[in-house]
Amino acid sequence: MLAVDTAENHQVVIAGGGPTGMMLAAELALAGVDTVIVELRATHKVEGSRAGGLHSRTLEVLDMRGVVERFLEAGQTLQITGFAGIPLDVSDFPTRHPYSLALGQGEIERILGEWVEELGVPTLRERKVTAFTQESGGVVVRLSDGAELRADYLVGCDGGRSLVRKSAGIGFPGWDPSVSSLIAEAEVDEQPQRSIRYTEEGTQAIGPIGGGPRVRVVLTEKFVGQADEPTLDDVRGALASIWGTDFGIHSPTWISRFTDMTRQAEAYRKGRVLLAGDAAHVHYPVGGQGLGLGVQDAVNLGWKLAQVVTRTSPESLLDTYHAERHAVAARVLQATMAQTALTRRDARMDALRGTMTELLAMDEPRRSYAGLQSGLDIRYDLGASDEGHPLVGRRMPDLALVTADGPCRMFELLREGRPVLLNLAGRGALDGAPRPDGVQLVDAAYHGAWHLPVVGEVQAPDAVLVRPDGYAAWTGEPNGSGLTEALARWFGLDVSAPRPGTGR
Repeated sequence: MLAVDTAENHQVVIAGGGPTGMMLAAELALAGVDTVIVELRATHKVEGSRAGGLHSRTLEVLDMRGVVERFLEAGQTLQITGFAGIPLDVSDFPTRHPYSLALGQGEIERILGEWVEELGVPTLRERKVTAFTQESGGVVVRLSDGAELRADYLVGCDGGRSLVRKSAGIGFPGWDPSVSSLIAEAEVDEQPQRSIRYTEEGTQAIGPIGGGPRVRVVLTEKFVGQADEPTLDDVRGALASIWGTDFGIHSPTWISRFTDMTRQAEAYRKGRVLLAGDAAHVHYPVGGQGLGLGVQDAVNLGWKLAQVVTRTSPESLLDTYHAERHAVAARVLQATMAQTALTRRDARMDALRGTMTELLAMDEPRRSYAGLQSGLDIRYDLGASDEGHPLVGRRMPDLALVTADGPCRMFELLREGRPVLLNLAGRGALDGAPRPDGVQLVDAAYHGAWHLPVVGEVQAPDAVLVRPDGYAAWTGEPNGSGLTEALARWFGLDVSAPRPGTGR
């Protein structure tokens, strides 16, 4: 008797329904890819304290997809970008979002979840990926409830302890923890004053929440192999060691522990398995870049994976995901380790912190570090194609364009996650250019200077090829060199096909 294959088929399975997994699902859904999320939690509810906001570039990404207002309405815009607590003002940066957004991860996940549901992506809740097998034509994914899924690709967005990464045999080198931080919300019998102290271990803080007996505490200690699951007694002991009292703390809402362990996956792809978010990189939360880093992983990967799944582009396009995003995360990890050191206090570290504070008060260093912390300074290395104009490999500004249909923002052209060939050299100048069906050709005018964060003013290009993730893949003149090659490399243009009017 023949065995019956009862596995459910999808083009992409995403392990993990946190912010990275949901953003990736949204990107794939916009491209028409059949995607399913596998998530252990029964709801979007987040236990404990995690990310507390979004920086400028992540807000721009959400703006490109037309959903940023949902987040802005739920949070508060503030100048909270900083380096180890040293303020970095981004209000003069050339972006529509020259600020950070204070918004808890619970709200971020709720809003993302509503959007993903609107896009029709199913989520298999209260189960997780337990194993998978790569085959020549796809991946067989086994779930904790015994079900099997078949997919073209599996993406691990399943956090720092990623089963997908471990099962794929992808190394996770880096640095072991040196400090451990407890964070908790609970009630107290003795109401404390809001207080922040800096010790040799790091930041210690306590403060009331609202007008009741509840407080939030952050306590940092040397890492000596503390258990992953902290207890109320751990919090009491740490409070007493810093303030001389535990304030009669009781009735915790939640308690969590995190360390400054810093690691990065050796490869973001192995065959038909890919990694994104914390599955690919973990670091201390100082600077608040972790969630945004994962969301931007998803936006870089989404359109590339969609083009490979739909056979628009070869599998080699996925190699550019690792090449671009691994370098970005490596830089962030180095910056967070530096910031972690600066949160510790002794005479030598105080001297260094004072020096850094003076340095970051100067305009050029301030812009440089603010660009790093906000994500607005990213420039992907596109190889030979990034020689020339400084825009290539960088984010496309959200220009106020004028088209035949009226005024239009650049980001509005990216709502559907499709690439844009923007012609600024006069109507019809690119009509004869070879172009894959998925690339939008837009004739437009822009009257004004071009300014890039950190870089400053740049010469206005005649034409720009903008990727779905909002980064420029090519600039030049309508009849200039490199456009055909860029369209072939990024969007699957068949350069062997005859071109109109050329006879070849």
